[in-house]
Amino acid sequence: MTASKTYQDQTGRAVCIPVQPRRIISLVPSQTELLHYLGLEKETVGITKFCVHPADWFHEKTRVGGTKTVATDRVEKLRPDLIIGNKEENQKEQILALARQYPVWLSEVKTLEDAYAMIAEIGTITGTEIKAEELVRELRKRFTELHKQISTDRPRKTVAYFIWQKPLMAAAQGTFINEMLQVGGLTNVFADRGRYPEVTFAELRRHNPEVILLSSEPFPFRDKHIKEFAEICPRAAIRLVDGELFSWYGSRLLHTADYLAKLRESL
Repeated sequence: MTASKTYQDQTGRAVCIPVQPRRIISLVPSQTELLHYLGLEKETVGITKFCVHPADWFHEKTRVGGTKTVATDRVEKLRPDLIIGNKEENQKEQILALARQYPVWLSEVKTLEDAYAMIAEIGTITGTEIKAEELVRELRKRFTELHKQISTDRPRKTVAYFIWQKPLMAAAQGTFINEMLQVGGLTNVFADRGRYPEVTFAELRRHNPEVILLSSEPFPFRDKHIKEFAEICPRAAIRLVDGELFSWYGSRLLHTADYLAKLRESL
C-alpha cells in the first residue's frame, strides 16, 4: 500500500497525496516549467497545450487539453497520482470533477510571497524541497535587490497594463500582474478595480497613464496596436511587454527582476 500524506493547498483544501508522487499532471504552464526546473522529468506525464516551456516537454509530453478545457479521458489514461492546478487558471467545475478521482493540489498566487510558498510546497510534495528552497532564496535575493534599486530611484510612474483587445481588458487588483507592476516601481491606474476589468477608451483617456504596457499574452499585442493607444494617450510611453515575465510565477521569475529593472530604466 502506497504511503500518503495530507497537505493543505493554497485554497485551503485538504489533499491526500502519495509521499512520492510518480505520475504528475500539470494544468498550469508556469508550474509545468517549475516541475522541469525541479528535475521532475520522469514524474511529469501530462501537461496542457499552453505549457510551451520547456520546448521539449511541449513536444514530448502528453497534452490533456487546455487549462480550462481538460480532456478527462486523456487524464484517465495517464493514471495520475497528483494533478497540480491553479484557482484562477483552471475551471472550477473541472477541478472539482477531477478531485473526486485524483489528488488535486491547487495554487492561488496573487503576490510574490504566494509564489514563494507555492514553489516551496511543490518542492516538499515532490521530494525536491532542497532545490525548491534554493530557488526561493535566489528569487528573494533578486527581488530584494530590485526593491533597493527602485527605492532609491526616480518617482513611480502611473501605468495601465492590457491583456486583451476586444473587449479591452486591463490587469487590476488581486492579480499577480498587478503585484509585478508594483514590484517594478509602477502605479497601476486601475488598481481600484477587480482583477481583469473591461475598460473603455474614454476611461483610459480620463486616467491618462504615463505608461501603457501591451502584453504578449493572452492576447498577442503587436506593433500595429501601439498607434491606436497613442491616439488615446499621446503623452504615454507605450511598450510591448513579455506577458510571461509578468504573469508566470514559477521558475521563470528568475528572469523577471532583471526584466522589470530594464523596463523601468527604458521609461
